[in-house]
Amino acid sequence: NRWLPFTMGNQFSKLDYRTLAYHNHYAEYYGRTTSHPNLGYKYKGLGTGLKVKEQWPESDLEMIDLTTGEFIGQEPWHVYYMTVSGHKNYNWAGQMMARRHKEDVADLDMSEGCKAYVACNMELDLAMGLLVERLKDAGELENTVFVISGDHYPYGLTYEEISEFLGHPVETEFELFKSTLIIWTSDMEPETVTKYASTIDIIPTISNLFGLEYDSRLLSGRDIFSSQEPLVMFSDRSFITKEGRYNARTKTSENFDEEGNLVLGESLPPEYVDYVNNIISNRFYFAKLILEEDYYKYIIPRWPAPVR
Repeated sequence: NRWLPFTMGNQFSKLDYRTLAYHNHYAEYYGRTTSHPNLGYKYKGLGTGLKVKEQWPESDLEMIDLTTGEFIGQEPWHVYYMTVSGHKNYNWAGQMMARRHKEDVADLDMSEGCKAYVACNMELDLAMGLLVERLKDAGELENTVFVISGDHYPYGLTYEEISEFLGHPVETEFELFKSTLIIWTSDMEPETVTKYASTIDIIPTISNLFGLEYDSRLLSGRDIFSSQEPLVMFSDRSFITKEGRYNARTKTSENFDEEGNLVLGESLPPEYVDYVNNIISNRFYFAKLILEEDYYKYIIPRWPAPVR
């Protein structure tokens, strides 16, 4: 019941987009039948109209196959897919998507857990391929922007298995959480962005790319393509900036050189650590007030929930 005007669903519904959300696991898990409409979406999941085969995990490919007819050809639309085929556990017995693609990874020189991880995510690859194909057939691919992001590291893998993918022992305080954000449209020139960013930076980045009206002062994240300095904040108040990284648990820091490499034996200046910690403290404090006091409702009028 908190007003969240800057979610992508609410921003696009304000512009009269058809805003839909789908999840191929149980619709009510984590209260999503309540939270997703509040994010600005007309929502379907397993048990509330999305008739995917019930198994663990369900098929991303099947979800795409069943739902594209509900929005393709009805521009403008914004669709939020929450996939599940790549979720743990990573084995052949309890992960049906991994089992489905077991033969496809049989020749990989990997442990069973890593093979199963690759295998189950092949279902997501196939789902994205089908989505691209159907958009292309409908003449809508060139007008579509894909934003793909993971919600957490693969905690169903052991540190040893994650290290197997990396080719070196994973560093568990920072490197463990390194992931990929993909923003893609069919006619773009490829670009790799190495600037530090995190999940909370996605909404301001996409909002600016689309030219949406929003106030950057009212969000904790930053537009990745802006001139603002990068700031990655962890839940325990650790951080990474272009200058270095700080471990709030051990209260130690490490410095980066101009190329972004760690400088062994060098710490960040204490006054710099205090400066960034103050910024983080303020952002956590005001984010908490947004939730506890429903701050946005006092400054931004609520617009109707999507019905299309």
